[in-house]
Amino acid sequence: MAPHSNAILLISSPDRKGLVARISDFIYQHDGNILHADEHMDEEAKRFLMRMEWDLADFTLAREEIPSAFAPLAEELDLSWQIVFTDHSPKTSIFVSKVDHCLFDLLLRNRAGELKTDFSLVVSNHADLRPVSESFGIEYLHFPVTKENKTEMELAILKELCHRGIELIVLARYMQILSEDFVRHFPHRIINIHHSFLPAFIGANPYRQAYQRGVKLVGATSHYVTADLDNGPIIAQDVMRISHRDSLDDLVRKGRDLEKVVLARAVKLHLDHRVLVYGNKTAVFE
Repeated sequence: MAPHSNAILLISSPDRKGLVARISDFIYQHDGNILHADEHMDEEAKRFLMRMEWDLADFTLAREEIPSAFAPLAEELDLSWQIVFTDHSPKTSIFVSKVDHCLFDLLLRNRAGELKTDFSLVVSNHADLRPVSESFGIEYLHFPVTKENKTEMELAILKELCHRGIELIVLARYMQILSEDFVRHFPHRIINIHHSFLPAFIGANPYRQAYQRGVKLVGATSHYVTADLDNGPIIAQDVMRISHRDSLDDLVRKGRDLEKVVLARAVKLHLDHRVLVYGNKTAVFE
């Protein structure tokens, strides 16, 4: 028996009267039962944003017929829209370097059923974390990226991702800057995590810099990757208080704890189709 599935409609459009009524009526006319509906009006951007989920059990349209049936209404209402289905489990690749805390966390959450995706590949510019990946039964590919061979390595990585049908990339502390051309292949489908000391503390040792300044908060930010480094649309953030009693090791430990939680939260929000990107912002329908 095929798993039960709901349909999710994500919409961004100029605001106008009757939008919710017209869209709800489309679902009603095809015998759909709306389970969740969330909306937001960005007054400054003048954009109406909505996520609507409905049960397909009695829906009179086959799932492959829904986009073409909805398209005329979407054109009439000037909608930017996407229809997805809850039973789809995208193939995902995790990119790592040498630090393992985010990799372990994602794989353990996936094994526990928290993240509905197929982590089918781990990519790294180092060989260090191969044992972690292989202990979860996931293929590990090592691409030794250098300044001299970066373009060549990225082309090789893209070839492998395409061959495996990878739909989503999670940068779990991958310490390489992806080129604009690489990012273009995965629009709003590359999720990154980094500490929230930027732009105050840049470079290789931000936690030491923060410790020396006596910061009272550490934080983490997860966002979609764009050509503009670390400035893509933000999905999730969090902070944790720091005491004068905390050592540098405490800062690093707390920072890594936050990175794990915030990255996992962002990945789950994406997988659950609760993130709607417009401009360089997101509406997150939690």
